[in-house]
Amino acid sequence: MSSQRVLHDHFFREAKRNGYRSRAAYKLTEIDDKRSILRKKDFVLDLGAAPGSWLQVASKRVGPRGKIIGVDLKEIDNLQLDNVTTIQEDVTELSLETFENEMFDVVLSDMAPSTTGNRTIDHHGSVRLCHTALDIAATLLKPKGNLVMKVLEGGAYKELLERCETCFSVAKGFKPKASRAISTEMFVVCTGRKEDMTKPMDIAPPRPGSGW
Repeated sequence: MSSQRVLHDHFFREAKRNGYRSRAAYKLTEIDDKRSILRKKDFVLDLGAAPGSWLQVASKRVGPRGKIIGVDLKEIDNLQLDNVTTIQEDVTELSLETFENEMFDVVLSDMAPSTTGNRTIDHHGSVRLCHTALDIAATLLKPKGNLVMKVLEGGAYKELLERCETCFSVAKGFKPKASRAISTEMFVVCTGRKEDMTKPMDIAPPRPGSGW
């Protein structure tokens, strides 16, 4: 058995043992341990939150005086966490009015496209979701707030990172140990939302037929 398979099985077993809904919990845990994204009392928005493992991690990290809202097209049931609320909704429908004009300290996005097996198509789908998360953050994230989002590596990653760098004080890629080595999955970790992060996306989307 390969060392990577052993590592994958380790995180799977740990998730089961500790009551997490998936091993993705350890991805956010490592990101937060390294980059200090979540703080006590934070108000957190989790995009693409099903099945709920990131909500479980965030719930512990922000503490009882923090609050997390998870949004997904799928229903997230039976979490039973006092500081977590879930909404079954398309994230593109979210607005300040959805949250009674209250802005967030942190936006998390574990959103991923329905995969096709074609790495180019899947990559561009994931980049589009990241730009959606950035657009949401421009409206809903407080100045100096933090953003973490999943992306599949590929040709459009450089432009995505460049956009992040214009919107945040620091924006860097990070691959947690809980991500499989053979996977193109990684995370863009952005800290310190800039005051002027309100301009529309200035990276032109691919034309039809280019992978979206």
